Amino acid sequence: MISECPEPNLGPDGKPRERYVPEEDPDLYGSRITCGSNFTNFERTPLMVTGKNAPNTIKTFEDANLRALVMENIKKSGYHFPTPVQKGAIPVVLARRDLIASAITGSGKTAAFLVPVVNILLEKGCPGGSMNPVQQPEVVIIAPTRELAIQIYNEARKFANNSVLKPVIIYGGTVVSHQLNQLQRGCNILVATPGRLKHFVQDGHLNFSNVQFLILDEADRMLDMGFGEDIQFIAGHQTMNPTGKRQTLMFSATFPTDVQKLAMAYLYDYIFVNTGVVGGTNPDVEQEILAVPKQQKKDKLVDVLGSIGDSRTIIFVDSKKTADFIASYLCKKNFQATSIHGDRLQSQRESALRELRQGVRSILVATNVAARGLDIAGVEYVINFDLPSDMEEYVHRIGRTGRVGNFGKSISFYDESYDAEKAGKLVELLVAVNATVPPFLESASSGMGAGGYDPQGSSLFASQDMRRFGRKQPEPTAAEEGWD
Repeated sequence: MISECPEPNLGPDGKPRERYVPEEDPDLYGSRITCGSNFTNFERTPLMVTGKNAPNTIKTFEDANLRALVMENIKKSGYHFPTPVQKGAIPVVLARRDLIASAITGSGKTAAFLVPVVNILLEKGCPGGSMNPVQQPEVVIIAPTRELAIQIYNEARKFANNSVLKPVIIYGGTVVSHQLNQLQRGCNILVATPGRLKHFVQDGHLNFSNVQFLILDEADRMLDMGFGEDIQFIAGHQTMNPTGKRQTLMFSATFPTDVQKLAMAYLYDYIFVNTGVVGGTNPDVEQEILAVPKQQKKDKLVDVLGSIGDSRTIIFVDSKKTADFIASYLCKKNFQATSIHGDRLQSQRESALRELRQGVRSILVATNVAARGLDIAGVEYVINFDLPSDMEEYVHRIGRTGRVGNFGKSISFYDESYDAEKAGKLVELLVAVNATVPPFLESASSGMGAGGYDPQGSSLFASQDMRRFGRKQPEPTAAEEGWD
């Protein structure tokens, strides 16, 4: 819902502003990705749980001795069997241990922390949130993008349904007074983007004195790119329980070595849960790399889209201007396309995702703002019109398809004039999942050295490889991309 003002005002940065109040999705359990035919292959995914006195893994949700209400909500959410990351992470959280969990995209990491957290709060007899001008939530979950925060919030609503627990979300681009009103009605589980969370704390509407769980989703991005100071402020706030007196949980599909070092400051007696190859791509995503010179990309994109018909597709580009240009170009070619990026109004961003989910549009052109965590049912293809400078983002991008045992395909355009330095890293990723390496890419990568990760390297968290893909170009800061 948008206020009656038809034209948004301009903010101090010259960007348009609107008074946007989002509507809550009334269909709590209707919009979800169902398990695909390859779900049983998760059983063959290697699961490693390392750390001092690591809890035993579970095989079924029943093994976790969860409360009846939580089990009922798990089934309503469409979960019948736990994925590997859930088998490893749920017992760790229930054992009240700090956690780092690294698992492939689309493997159920959100449920891996929400299910045990909700169960613990109910077991402890946590009172439901009540009216108060200063809220003190038991759980704080921080995500790097507004869209991911919304998704986590809706999942929290599912798992806490019919209980006393009150999930609340606060994020940028929306009316502050509306979110403040929602918050002050009571909050047990707070889902937030960093900037809006910091704002509410500084204004005295929140404190962390009751926080039992501090959870960072897409933790490598939270600690490394643009949000580091905000996370330091939140975790080190005078009202926040220190490490050892709160549980800190970190989840991501990628966890570079340098970010591991940053994470150590927030952890106490932690357990490391890993499934598959750390930082590796999802094997359920077929990867194809095409040699396409920059000046031919538009025509090739039209050819590719024409060959896949109305399949739901996300196209990733390297800039906001390119996102709008490609979306407009495709619409003129009679494709149902829209765009999402940090300069679009929040109502437009949410509308773009909603139209893709509902099938109104079949194509979403996006920057990295849509690269992480988003679950959109029926996405069959991801196209990298522009390859990212950071191969960790490549892993996340192509992970928007092939989720929860469903098959997907990624198609990436490679221009040797611009992308040669990425060849070695791409080859490493393809080889790791036995994907076909095209001759032009193998040739480009030869003689460049490792170009990817050190196969003899070791993790700070566990005695195994922690794959690290180097950054050659600086990524935009959180503020530049408009993530928060």
